[in-house]
Amino acid sequence: MQASQICIKNPQGKQDYKKTKSVLRATRLKAEAKKTAPGIRDVALIVAAILILLVAIYGFFYLKLTTEVDLDLEPDENSEM
Repeated sequence: MQASQICIKNPQGKQDYKKTKSVLRATRLKAEAKKTAPGIRDVALIVAAILILLVAIYGFFYLKLTTEVDLDLEPDENSEM
């Protein structure tokens, strides 16, 4: 083995022989980034939850603010004398 080459175990448990330190460092950083990155499924679930929340809020305000208006009454009939 040369002085600049070392032998360590990679994340899959296999030994990496005859790789330089820069290649080993790049492999390690790539594995760490893959481990910490959120998955597509996680992002999709979060987006779906936000959309459901927005639809629920919209529906609440739509039902709350829309009222039936009775056009048959005269304006004076509403007030009692």
